[in-house]
Amino acid sequence: MLDFLTTFWINLTGQPQTPLQIKDAMGVSRRIGEPWSVLIETADLRAQQLLGQYLKKLSAQGLPTNEQGLWMQSGVALLANNQGKTPLPAASLTKVATSLAALETWGPQHQFDTLIATDGAVQNGVLQGNLIVQGSGDPMFVTEEAIALGVALNQIGIRQVTGDLVITGNFMMNFEWDPLKSGTLLKQALNAGTWSGDMAETFTKLPPNAKLAIKPQVAISGNVRYAQPVQANLLIQHQSLPLWNLVKRLNIYSNNVMAEVLSRLLGGPQATATKAAQAAGISPNEILLANGSGLGVENRISPHAVAAMFAAVKRYAEGQGMTIADLFPISGTDKGTIEDREIPIYTVVKTGTLNDVSALAGFLPTRDQGVVLFSVINRGANLDGLRSSQDVLLQQGQSLWGKPVARPMELTPTQGTTDVTTLGIMQRNRVPAAPK
Repeated sequence: MLDFLTTFWINLTGQPQTPLQIKDAMGVSRRIGEPWSVLIETADLRAQQLLGQYLKKLSAQGLPTNEQGLWMQSGVALLANNQGKTPLPAASLTKVATSLAALETWGPQHQFDTLIATDGAVQNGVLQGNLIVQGSGDPMFVTEEAIALGVALNQIGIRQVTGDLVITGNFMMNFEWDPLKSGTLLKQALNAGTWSGDMAETFTKLPPNAKLAIKPQVAISGNVRYAQPVQANLLIQHQSLPLWNLVKRLNIYSNNVMAEVLSRLLGGPQATATKAAQAAGISPNEILLANGSGLGVENRISPHAVAAMFAAVKRYAEGQGMTIADLFPISGTDKGTIEDREIPIYTVVKTGTLNDVSALAGFLPTRDQGVVLFSVINRGANLDGLRSSQDVLLQQGQSLWGKPVARPMELTPTQGTTDVTTLGIMQRNRVPAAPK
């Protein structure tokens, strides 16, 4: 028997890492994990001239310069600054805070469990009882995952359920907040005979390494209902994609639901902001969050704080044997919100957009300044024009400091596509060993 009330507790602290010594673009040695800060406050003259030209163009369009935030930094040296420490509506740059807080809390390899259990018994392919789904907050349980779960249920001998599909805990499917709607989608996906056209198409597009040679056939006779956790016999432990991959997907497509799920699991926007500020070593007064996704102008973050959090994610990733490119989209490689942008190749970024906000932050590779950390938050109605201006600014910056001879290793991903990062893979559905 499995008590769902006690099974899901996990150790969130992880193991302490031995600090690693690295050198930044200015040749200053520092330890991974140390607070990020500017030690050279005087802005670079050429960078300030570049910023001045940028602001002049925006001003000519009637945009107040005090609503345009920018922070540029190379190593410990400040390059350019305008309203750098003023909290501004940051749109989806909020997701940098959520990503940082999530990684610091759970670690990059953490997986969210969805347990499948029953209060009945299986006889001749028929489960006499209820099929119980206990969620723990997987933000990307989607159709591919449900199909693989259905095949896994078939493999342990279940083809029919006489009772209900009972949803407990924190379960959502296809980014649907309502647990009953999520349960209805799951019930449909478990049985190929009831698939929608979209579900059937999803099955045909599963990658070869998903190795789903059959379609699932799990017919549930009863209703979908939500209940409090109960004692039940565990059938399958479904594991989510690892957190680092969830974060990467979240940031490529700027998925608001995924970000909000993680923020709520962290304790809400205030807890997320506090965790991120502590990890980045900056004042919490520069990170004011109303949610974890960035929807709404109530989320206000300074360009300096965004840059500091981006640097903290980079530092954290390097301490885990990864790079920032494993967690955020890469220009010239990834699609999503940067697909139609003209950002210099290999720049690692996060975008942000609201009705009158366009934001961009990340690391720009250069020859003379190494990787330049930047954060830009613009306010104005012409979003396409603002995006274009941001792209030109980065192009001019790279022209000013030169293109790197080769792609910097610190902006090169280390994690490739594997079975564990493939949606619809069978290996993440684990059947507990029978007691001896």
